[in-house]
Amino acid sequence: MESAGSPTAVLAADVAPRLKATTYPEPFAARVAGREKRALGDLFGLKNFGVNMTRLRPGALSSIRHAHSKHDEFVYILQGCPVLITNAGETALEPGMCAGFRAGSGDAHHLVNRSATDVVYLEIGDRGAGDEVIYPDDDLRVVRRPDGSGAYVRKDGTPY
Repeated sequence: MESAGSPTAVLAADVAPRLKATTYPEPFAARVAGREKRALGDLFGLKNFGVNMTRLRPGALSSIRHAHSKHDEFVYILQGCPVLITNAGETALEPGMCAGFRAGSGDAHHLVNRSATDVVYLEIGDRGAGDEVIYPDDDLRVVRRPDGSGAYVRKDGTPY
């Protein structure tokens, strides 16, 4: 059953992966090779927050380690055992574990799959306007354009 063009319910694994694997510029895009996202929230037309079911192949990163100024993030591990890397260090995760990252905390984070099997997790985050993203380990940040879209720039502001 569908309403207003969106399905009522789906099997998450049947949702097609995003066609474009990442918006990161090189050399950062290559670092998230092996990551596959299924945009579950988009399928339902969700506007206030996004939901992705993400698969990390062995050796893959969830993202470049980052922190958001205005967006909260939450991850819930469904399968596999990734390592969560934050400002506090490394934490081994397993299915059923979750982690949250409060907007503006400066706690830069990402997941790394160091295992020989796939990791699958849900990532949930808000979509409010005005978010800035910092990448403390790399010469990278996201700035907002007047139309609300984001642009990757170096820390000195020069574009990629």
